[in-house]
Amino acid sequence: MHVVVVGCGRVGSGLAGTLVSQGHTVSVIDRKPQAFRRLPENFAGETFVGVGFDREQLVAAGIERAGALAAVTNGDNSNILVARTAREFFGVERVVARIYDQRRAAIYERLGISTVATV
Repeated sequence: MHVVVVGCGRVGSGLAGTLVSQGHTVSVIDRKPQAFRRLPENFAGETFVGVGFDREQLVAAGIERAGALAAVTNGDNSNILVARTAREFFGVERVVARIYDQRRAAIYERLGISTVATV
């Protein structure tokens, strides 16, 4: 399965490395080029510099063939925007968003977006 990971911090880079090691194809989007240094040395996926809610950036990263997307940036607002774009515009069925503010979890769930808390 092709997976798009938005955010290449500790969580995003770890997730991307694990997914590749399990045989998935992975594209990682981050706005900071230096963030990709966190990826494993043998990372076989693709990297894209930009913001994850930019539709053109998502298309370049393969969102149209993606079976899943993980929005794991360091901002709740960015993550919800990325997740909603993937779900509503591109029709990605498996979408998960990282949240910092637990009070937002109910909102995400009403939108049909699974969440993962940092705690």
